[in-house]
Amino acid sequence: MNRNKIKLGVFGFGCVGEGLFDVLENNLGFKAEILKICVKNKEKKRRVNGGRITYDKKDILDNPDINVIVEVIDNAKDAYEIVVEALSKGKAVVSANKKMIAENLPELLLLQDKYNTPLLYEAACCASIPLVRNFEEYYDNDLLNSFSGIMNGTTNYILTEIFTNNKTYQEALSLAQSKGYVERNPALDLEGYDSKYKLTILLTHAFGVTVKPDEIFNTGIGRLNNFDSKFAFERKCKIKLIARAQKLNSGGIAAFVMPELVNETNELYAVDDVFNGIVTESSFADKNIFIGKGAGAFPTASAVLSDISALSYNYRYEYKKKNQIANGFIDNNFFVDVYVRSADPAIIDVNAFEEIYERYYSKEDNYLTGKINFDKLIKSGWVNDSEVNIILLNNKITML
Repeated sequence: MNRNKIKLGVFGFGCVGEGLFDVLENNLGFKAEILKICVKNKEKKRRVNGGRITYDKKDILDNPDINVIVEVIDNAKDAYEIVVEALSKGKAVVSANKKMIAENLPELLLLQDKYNTPLLYEAACCASIPLVRNFEEYYDNDLLNSFSGIMNGTTNYILTEIFTNNKTYQEALSLAQSKGYVERNPALDLEGYDSKYKLTILLTHAFGVTVKPDEIFNTGIGRLNNFDSKFAFERKCKIKLIARAQKLNSGGIAAFVMPELVNETNELYAVDDVFNGIVTESSFADKNIFIGKGAGAFPTASAVLSDISALSYNYRYEYKKKNQIANGFIDNNFFVDVYVRSADPAIIDVNAFEEIYERYYSKEDNYLTGKINFDKLIKSGWVNDSEVNIILLNNKITML
């Protein structure tokens, strides 16, 4: 694609769309022209030339002058339809829609091959942190053993307010909502779905494992109470919502999203506020740490711009790990150390545990800590009980 002839059609002009517009206007190096912007709300005033605004997607998808589609809308179903049609018409696509990509990645891989048209989505993972391209390029031969980290800025902000500013969970949540950090559906952030979508995408580039999000277990911080916070404080720890993926001796991958106790020696301990932080461990490079803002207009727009720029020199994902690994799969047969808190101790089946470390009883809340098989944990009834909270005690995953 000619670097000087990138003509953009943009779907969506919210936070990220406007951010991209500003980034392009102020970028002195790389230039790309926005020809059309498709939006839904005809009543909302826009701060761009009226001739660029359209309410009909065909004005972009059927425009022969537009060669790159930028999709930054909220609706995953509509986004998928836009991307499918764009790819089928030979238009390169840049997307920031993590839910759409995670739920449809197998189909999107086939479409890219069928139409020989690239789809890039760095902004869908951790905004300005360049994870996808690093997994594709830097770690193409240096075998990754694991990656883990904070992939949701909203929950990290809430947990920072709790552990740094001594807020209660409800106070911290209200503050995050007042700042506009929380999704319209709060469960996407609070229950770990946002992090799980990102984890799903990154698994393909890190380990060549392409799965549906439903195959990955997630639980979030929505059940956190003052008792849990006190438990962490007393051990000089913080609680972070961590997305984790690790190779197992079985040949499978352990992949899940859960709250985790982290102490001062953990690389993610000091990653606070709306920042994301990812730790990779590989055979040769050992540990690398990526830290940056994982959300917001300009961090996300910068990732979108980076993808647009990459298209100008005909870059596309090669999915190298997927070509190297024939039968990658999610394996839940391993052991973890957990803290389990419940008002009613009878809810927790102690026989499910391989080993009990500690038990505490009181009139209001009770907890136990111990080692448990992860498959047993996620299949237990108390995992879905709103009166039970589960937190990983550490980042250790052990096999039988």
